[in-house]
Amino acid sequence: MVTNSLINKELILLDFDAKDKFDLLSKLSSILIEKSYVKPSFENAVIEREKVFPTGLITEGANVAIPHTDAIHVIKPTIVFAKLKNPITFKEMGLGKKDINSELIFMLAINNPKEQVSTLSNLMSIFSNKELLSNIKDSNDVLEILNLLTNALN
Repeated sequence: MVTNSLINKELILLDFDAKDKFDLLSKLSSILIEKSYVKPSFENAVIEREKVFPTGLITEGANVAIPHTDAIHVIKPTIVFAKLKNPITFKEMGLGKKDINSELIFMLAINNPKEQVSTLSNLMSIFSNKELLSNIKDSNDVLEILNLLTNALN
């Protein structure tokens, strides 16, 4: 079961700007490193993992990406949510052939492999709810997004 502690007001980022997915992953990783959620090794690990196992998803309401990496790079589990200023192209999860212009990023930093599986499963329930995903995408209020995500994940 995902708990409220994974979603943190300080890690809900609105109108986040990056030039491409690697710039984005680097910037989000730097925030996590600075706030002591992850080890410095997290940044390179999440970028390298994205190259091999892409995380873009076409979903109704808003396209998403869920970059993540191995538990050994995580100090304290969390999810960074970034609503992008401009969509960023990720490769589609699975075959990695199709480009996905992702608007919402859910970067996972999970230090327990079993919890990562359940967290991904809970996120998929958000991604399959067009109305909820649209509400998250349309909101410009950190507390509203925090509420929507927390309620959906619990």
